[in-house]
Amino acid sequence: MKKPLLEFTNKGIYCAAANVYLDPWKPVDKAIITHGHSDHSRWGHKQYITHHTNIPIIKHRLGDINVSGRAYGEIFSINNVKFSFHPAGHIVGSSQIRVEHKGEVWVFTGDYKIEDDSISVPFEPVQCHTFITECTFGLPAFKWIPQQEVMSDINEWWAQNQSEGKTSVLFGYSLGKAQRLIQHLDPSIGKIYTHGAVENMNEVIRTIVDLPTTTLITNQTKKEELSGNIIIAPPSVHGGTWIKKMVPYVTASASGWMAFRGARRRRAIDKGFVLSDHCDWEGLLSAIRETGASKIISTHGYTDIFSRYLREIGYDARTEKTQYEGELSEIETEKGSEVIK
Repeated sequence: MKKPLLEFTNKGIYCAAANVYLDPWKPVDKAIITHGHSDHSRWGHKQYITHHTNIPIIKHRLGDINVSGRAYGEIFSINNVKFSFHPAGHIVGSSQIRVEHKGEVWVFTGDYKIEDDSISVPFEPVQCHTFITECTFGLPAFKWIPQQEVMSDINEWWAQNQSEGKTSVLFGYSLGKAQRLIQHLDPSIGKIYTHGAVENMNEVIRTIVDLPTTTLITNQTKKEELSGNIIIAPPSVHGGTWIKKMVPYVTASASGWMAFRGARRRRAIDKGFVLSDHCDWEGLLSAIRETGASKIISTHGYTDIFSRYLREIGYDARTEKTQYEGELSEIETEKGSEVIK
């Protein structure tokens, strides 16, 4: 039986022909990395290869690592296996990985979305035979509202809170979601303040893309300064001592999980906005169609349901277990530390 080009092992997705791993979750000699979220870029590999805009991000999070960068579409060979990065549209610096060997082409998406968020390079369909896809939101119930409408609602919410003399606290993962929110907030309403974890990442992202002006909250920041303005903070601070100085405040979360009834109540927040850096149901199906792939492997999310549907409509589809978590990993991994080990 012919050995597959990519195998799923206890360390990660392995290309035996090149002796290299894609987004491995255990330490390996050589790792090709799709993006900077902690479930995909882990500490401990001897050598990292990633898109060049992802280098400052993973260095910020992982410390002093041996990493080299490539441009989108640039082909690099390892043991006669051809690899290239292609835009995933997930967050700044995110990529799909194309793997070609002996006429066979596989694409590993990592995490991705097809909506252009105007901050990351938009998703680019890549023709392949086998497509490895996430399906974090792989249920028909998930159907995203266009970003422009969601951000309009967020800005209206902020303005309403300001009129009532309240501070708006908006939770978003400090890498990716926070910068997307900041990019589309209306600065004419007021000032945009940030938690330290968000602002530290902003400084890194600003070396790659322009962001609106933000102000770091410090111990010297007075409560009166925050009144009527908006604060972007990681979800991990909710319920802690840091947020108490914002009183009176109103909280909100921007996440794909806000599409679930009861999600806002379970997280004890005042408002939920449905905004995800992953595909909804139709986005997943659209991306798959555009690849022209006949074989589909689902790695994380609603894998069983999604794969069963794909088989019903004619694809050769199966699931594989990984340690990727999708948007669950973005609830928060920093916990006050920028180095993930």
